[in-house]
Amino acid sequence: MSGDEERDPQIADESAGVSAAEAAKQIAELEDSWRRTAAELDNFRKRCAKDVILARRQERASVATRWLPVLDNLERALEHASSEPDQIVEGVRAVHQQALSVLADLGYPRRDDDAGKAFDPAHHEAVSTMASEDLVPGTVAHVVRPGYGPDSEILRPASVVVATRSE
Repeated sequence: MSGDEERDPQIADESAGVSAAEAAKQIAELEDSWRRTAAELDNFRKRCAKDVILARRQERASVATRWLPVLDNLERALEHASSEPDQIVEGVRAVHQQALSVLADLGYPRRDDDAGKAFDPAHHEAVSTMASEDLVPGTVAHVVRPGYGPDSEILRPASVVVATRSE
């Protein structure tokens, strides 16, 4: 008797009752089952990849659709470019507010990063420094390009000039 059979007589009884042909058949069935399962998993992965591509396409179309009215209003403003400058400026301001509203509706409002706020590298990108007697060193002196998005998900940090001590 082998060492395993001495330890567990049940193993000896089970192995004695299975012929080589039966064992080969069971192995073939298990291997076939394994291959089918692997193929099903591969097909599932392919279906999921197609679904992701479709969902991305639909989301991009949804976002683009939200921007179409902004584009329409910009085109209207350009059509009237030869009109009175005050009306053009007023129209461009209205389109600007509309664009800000679209971004806010998408979850990325314009950030309030005005001068005097403390510089925060998580929300700001320093593009320059400026000596100032009026501002506390390490605060925002000027916003070069505004930031967008809530604290939890910054779409773009604000590009700012940071105040330093005047010498």
